[in-house]
Amino acid sequence: MKKLYGVTSAMVTPMLEDERIDRQGLEQLTTFLIDKGVDCLFPLGTTGEMFKLSIQERKEAAETVIQAADKRVNIFIHAGAMNTKDTLELADHAYQSGADGIGVVSPAFFNAGDEEIIEYYQTISAALPGNFPIYLYNIPQLSGNDLSVDVVKELAEHCGNIVGLKYSYPDFPRLSDYLHATPEDFSILTGADGLSLPALAMGCDGVVSGVSGIFPEPFVELYDKYQKYNLEEARQTQRAAGEIIKILQAGANMSYFKKALDYRGLRGGFMRSPQKTIPPEQEKAAREHIDTWLQKYHYTLSFDK
Repeated sequence: MKKLYGVTSAMVTPMLEDERIDRQGLEQLTTFLIDKGVDCLFPLGTTGEMFKLSIQERKEAAETVIQAADKRVNIFIHAGAMNTKDTLELADHAYQSGADGIGVVSPAFFNAGDEEIIEYYQTISAALPGNFPIYLYNIPQLSGNDLSVDVVKELAEHCGNIVGLKYSYPDFPRLSDYLHATPEDFSILTGADGLSLPALAMGCDGVVSGVSGIFPEPFVELYDKYQKYNLEEARQTQRAAGEIIKILQAGANMSYFKKALDYRGLRGGFMRSPQKTIPPEQEKAAREHIDTWLQKYHYTLSFDK
């Protein structure tokens, strides 16, 4: 089965000022990231403002990315929703639309115990073909429901199409526990993009990075250097990645991501309310910091590879 690996870009959902999804901007972003050399795409997750979109909007955005990618990279659609029924609908839509797989965040906001979480994922697993891959997605600081090591181990061992985990909390002991508790072929990626290199060194298959969806260059370079055992150069590139992560607020305010895309000549656009788009003075300051970073590490805003 196909899996996530290397640099997987968690994509923003470009929006027009009236808060409609900018499908042309989403197509453009998809092509841009593929041309820049990312390995996989992960739209409609946290970076994509998932829970602020309607089910129909999420379906339309998924179709847009899948069609624009045209099988050039693996596309895993995030299908997690606030209830099982909606998750199943989005998961089936991703499968029917030609996605390579899905990711599903743990139940969110309302407390869920281990038995409930296991049953939730078992239901999703059983509803999909056995050869259609599913990634667990653990972001406990936002979902409120952590995926324990025992839960991940249980699902990895007994649900054949649950093939991996995206863990988006910077807890290396827990990451190590996941790696040691699951089968050797179970795929684990960090979602803490500032820890890409050490996560690779620990045995993770890659990083699911929101910042790489804006500036893929240092992340693609880092993974390439790691693959070639150029560890000192990889460390230098990790520093470059770390600096742009800080400039873009590490995804804490997705408007920085969108306005940085605008600065690149792409179409990030606006936020879906209640979150607000950053005001012009903050955007100007961010652009100045980006310019300094570009000069320091010899990157450009160009679309060229």
